[in-house]
Amino acid sequence: MTHVQIFATRNSQATRAAERFFKERRAPLQFVDLKRKPMAYGEIKRFLHRYTLQGLLDEQGKAYADAGLPYLKLNEQELLSKIDRAPDLLRLPLVRAGNKLSIGLDEGAWKSMLTAG
Repeated sequence: MTHVQIFATRNSQATRAAERFFKERRAPLQFVDLKRKPMAYGEIKRFLHRYTLQGLLDEQGKAYADAGLPYLKLNEQELLSKIDRAPDLLRLPLVRAGNKLSIGLDEGAWKSMLTAG
């Protein structure tokens, strides 16, 4: 069975839904709490390549507005630095199973992760 990694924070409702989804299907699961341990550069790079930095950002979220990001012009490195300090800026959870990736609440993608493996 495919090993699943969830990169998120514990206080995200979508994260709890993802955890529940994979646990109910008995998928081997590893949870990485981004508040305790920032994502490795290589790992974030996979998501950036697939979704772009703008695609990863939760532009509708409270954290995005609170950080003033709608009004700031930051380069990619500055944005990545902000994300390291405030993972709530991302559309959580970030889920990886093998080479398959998903962001946010996406049960369709989660199902395909399990059927592919």
